[in-house]
Formats: sequence, structure tokens, C-alpha cells
Amino acid sequence: MAVTGQRGRHVARRRWAGPLRITALVAAVVLLALAIGGYAYARTTSGQLLHGVEVAGVDVSGMTRPQAMQAVQRAVTAELSRSITVQAAGKTWTTSPAQLGVTADVAGAVDEAFAASDAAWPVLAFDRLTHRSLGASIDVAYTYPTDQAAALVATIAKSVNRSPRSASMGLTGDDLTIVHPHDGRAVKVSTGETMLVSAMKDGTSSVTIPVRTVRPKITAKNLGKTITVDVSTNTLHLYNGFKVERAFPVATAMQGFTTPIGQWKVIVKEASPSWTNPAPNGWAKDMPKYIPPGPGNPLGLRALALNSPGILIHGTPEESSIGSYASHGCIRMHEADAIALFPLVPQGTPVIIYGAPPWGNSSSTAPAGF
Repeated sequence: MAVTGQRGRHVARRRWAGPLRITALVAAVVLLALAIGGYAYARTTSGQLLHGVEVAGVDVSGMTRPQAMQAVQRAVTAELSRSITVQAAGKTWTTSPAQLGVTADVAGAVDEAFAASDAAWPVLAFDRLTHRSLGASIDVAYTYPTDQAAALVATIAKSVNRSPRSASMGLTGDDLTIVHPHDGRAVKVSTGETMLVSAMKDGTSSVTIPVRTVRPKITAKNLGKTITVDVSTNTLHLYNGFKVERAFPVATAMQGFTTPIGQWKVIVKEASPSWTNPAPNGWAKDMPKYIPPGPGNPLGLRALALNSPGILIHGTPEESSIGSYASHGCIRMHEADAIALFPLVPQGTPVIIYGAPPWGNSSSTAPAGF
């Protein structure tokens, strides 16, 4: 009976062996089919990006390379075409990153996206079949040259910059000209270039380039003293800046002589001047060759010599001549006025003689005297 029982168990094992082999064979066939199918699927979709891939903020999931290039290029073109408003000193310019020379490496970003989607075919098949998100976000690399930004800022500076104008007093023809000062302005070029490049990088839509104020070297406050002599009215004014400090009547050249129109300066100050005859063989032939300082001196008690040869602003003992055309070219003053003016006028003070006598300006070859 023991022998019979053993034979029975052996028979039972054989009875189960057949179905197990069949099941294993079926499973192997199924797995092989799945593998072949997965491999084939992976091969047929190998030119497409996995799900969950973004380039420059654009979802390129499942796209082929041409499709991804086109989609990303649209986004990049919009970025490069966006308007940037530039202002300086109330003026406005409009530009864009593309106009400023910015470029984008779209191809490089798409290549990176495909590299991120590359894996063994079983993984690719699984990811594609299950739509598992890769979660890859790729930025496009931009190049920001500075040449175009510098050129735009240079153009802006050319339009905006203004030289300061100093205060001055001078002549236009025979007329006195008073030029009031004004500030200049200058674009801060280096700062402007930096701001433009930053606007390209961070998406800023407007830039205000700073402009500095350029002060004139000479203002009304530091213009200093100026003497003006109006030959048409025989009036002398002493200006401090643009403010008239004193005004005096004077005598200027008689007909046949000239008080010279022009811009001159005081080169010598003489208290109690002496007089040397300038024309002993001409109009002054009946006068002494030399008259010492004193009350009867033709130059009076004070004299300011100009850098116009022979021309002085001086006092005179001929008080009645003041206000008329009576000198040989010099500017005569009342003695008291010449004494009052003398300490108010530093050496080097500008003297502007302008206007014309009733008969008009004419030159004279005769030397001036008093």
C-alpha cells in the first residue's frame, strides 16, 4: 500500500505540470508582445517631446521639433518686439529689444527640451502611455549687446544736450547787447545705457534717462562791474552784474573826432594825472607840451585809461562841456562824478562804448587828447 500511495502522488504532480507550462508560455508571449508594442510605440513617438515640457513659458508637450521651434519662436518674437519707451528732458523715443540688437537662441532651448525628453525606451513608453509629466521648464538664452543701446543714448544726448550760456554784456553792431544766462543740460550717458540694458533684461516697458543740469560759468551775480558809454545820449552807466549801480552825464567826441565804438577795458587808474600834449603840431599846437597834476589839468583829478590808444574816462575843468560833443575822443565827466566813480572801478573793468552821435560814427586820424 505504501508503494501504491507513492505512485498516486507522482501522477498528481504530472497532472498540474502541463497547465503551468502553458500559463508561463502565455505570460511570456504577452510580455513579449507588450515589449514589442512598447518599443514600437517609443520608436514612433521618439520625435515628439514628453508631456510636461515648457520652453520660454510655452507648453511644447508632444510637439515635434519644427512645431516646438515655431511655437517658441512666436513667443520670443513677441518678447523681442515689445515696446520700450525712453524719455529724457520731456522728449520721447520708442524702441524694442530687437531694435537694440537682442537675439534669442531658440534652437538651443528646443535642443535642451529634447535632451530632457531622452530616456531608455521602456521609460519613454511608460511616460507616454501614462502621460506622466516630466516637469521640465527651459529658458531661452538671450544675448544683450550694448552697441545699439549706446547708439540710441548718443542720439538722445544729441537731441537733449544744451550748452549753458554765460551772462555777458557786449556789442551787436553799434548797439549794447545784454545776454542773460541760462542753465545747460546733459544726458547721463553711462547711466542711460545701463538702464536700457536692464529694461531689455527685466521686461521694463519705460525708461526715464536722468539729465543733469550744467550751470554757466558766469551768472549775473559774478559778472562783476561793467562801464557802458552811450554816445547817442552821452550817458555813462556803471553796472554791477545787470544792475545799474550809478549813472553819469558825460561829454564825448566833437565832430571830426571819434569816441571809439567797441569793447575795451580799464588798464590804468590815475589819481591826479598829468597831461602830455598828444598833438603839439596839430589841434593842440597852442597848448603846453606838459601840464602837471592839479585843478587846471585837462584830465581833471581822476582818470581811467582804456586799452583804446589815447582814450580816457576823466574829470575836466570844463564842466560846462558835460552832456555835449566837445572832446577830442575822451569821455569827460564832472570832477565830482569822476572822483565818485574812481574807487568803484577795479583795473580790468570792461568798458563798452556804443551808439552814435547825431552825424554818425566816423573815424579820425587825429590823436585823442581830452
